[in-house]
Amino acid sequence: MWRDFFSLGFYKRSQGRIARQATFGVLAVAVALGVWAIHDHYLGDLGLAIRYSISGLLFVAGLWLSFRAVNVPRIADFLIAVEAEMNKVSWPSRKEMFRSAIVVMITIFGLAAVLFAYDLVWRNLLQLLRVLPG
Repeated sequence: MWRDFFSLGFYKRSQGRIARQATFGVLAVAVALGVWAIHDHYLGDLGLAIRYSISGLLFVAGLWLSFRAVNVPRIADFLIAVEAEMNKVSWPSRKEMFRSAIVVMITIFGLAAVLFAYDLVWRNLLQLLRVLPG
């Protein structure tokens, strides 16, 4: 597996492109946030040039590992299969999605109201029994 990280080639270059790009994008954001945290918290005592040099090297190394990770055969085959399955999904229309979102919101507010009513009943009952202070 380590040999795959340090190779320069692409694995099945034209397959699973969207899934690989999305995965790389998420990994790149995670690397950027990690380097930013390291830059702020652990490199504060160093000089400005050294601080930015180390951060830059860590960022480039993280991007390289992220890029290589989506080209490791086992990971790439998984992402290719994910994209193939996503192409089989029948996605709802905009109108259908809007209606479903309305149903979910009404259900959530209804459940919140029921839980609020249960809370009021139990609180009043426990205050009446002097279990809770009134």
